[in-house]
Amino acid sequence: MNILVTGGCGFIGRWVVKQLAEDHHKIWILDNLSNGRIENIKELQDNYQNITFVGGDIKNHILLQNLFTIDFDICYHLAASINVQDSINNPKMTFDNDIVGTFNVLNQCKIKRTKFVYMSTCMVYSMALSVNGIKESHPTCPSSPYAGAKLAGEQIALSYYHAYGLPVTVLRPFNTYGPYQKKNSEGGVIPIFIKRKLENKPLLIYGNGTQTRDFLYVTDCSDFVVKTGYSNKTNGKIINAGSGTDISIKNLAKRIVDTKDQIKYIPHIHPQSEIQKLLSDNSFAKKVLNWEPHISLKEGIQLTQNWIKENMV
Repeated sequence: MNILVTGGCGFIGRWVVKQLAEDHHKIWILDNLSNGRIENIKELQDNYQNITFVGGDIKNHILLQNLFTIDFDICYHLAASINVQDSINNPKMTFDNDIVGTFNVLNQCKIKRTKFVYMSTCMVYSMALSVNGIKESHPTCPSSPYAGAKLAGEQIALSYYHAYGLPVTVLRPFNTYGPYQKKNSEGGVIPIFIKRKLENKPLLIYGNGTQTRDFLYVTDCSDFVVKTGYSNKTNGKIINAGSGTDISIKNLAKRIVDTKDQIKYIPHIHPQSEIQKLLSDNSFAKKVLNWEPHISLKEGIQLTQNWIKENMV
């Protein structure tokens, strides 16, 4: 198939592109490199002949019109502003990228009847109330402009499914981590913790560390994303993906370092946007896609640490 991946130079996008390349599709990556890095796909371009990089922005109408002269079978839409604090500081930038940009891509998909797979986030949910986790029907409560923009993008996408019959799927992956994730303040907590450990720096925890997260290793996430695009059973659906197990941030830190003396608690930078408990219910993904995660948190942390050690500068 001909497949477009917006944000394909980003962390999850890179792994989605890899799996699509291994499945022998022709892939076009559209990325303005504001979050992604061209280095993330260099190895893939060297090893596969079916990957084309297009530098550009999803807000550029002319670029999108020219790009969609190609008949794409699927568009995996991962391009977005992803930093919560940035969205609080500058909501307009987040809304422009995550709402207007999403509309621009979606409209081209409508014209060409291209399946649209929208990468949302678990951050649209309110706190998990059940020990069994959050189902797709769980109440939403966007507590940051980032989450609000993602939720708006979901609704716009689903409106095209209902109004025009466009095949659309909305994905809500939980906290994804692994190789190629940023190791600075804009990245995920696991690579940040690992990098600080390797640099003999204390692990910094916002608040009291009792907030919990459901961590999903990146190859499990990319497998989920790719499969939703392949299946007609996902059209018009919202689908979760997570490990099905949550862990508090302070207990996560204890798994990564040897003693509690290596952990430091600091005031939260955006306490108003903190969700105290996030835990996924994966039962719908398993039913529709026969998908479930395979990499445990212990194994995933080790794989991530090995990669960071090899790539520290």
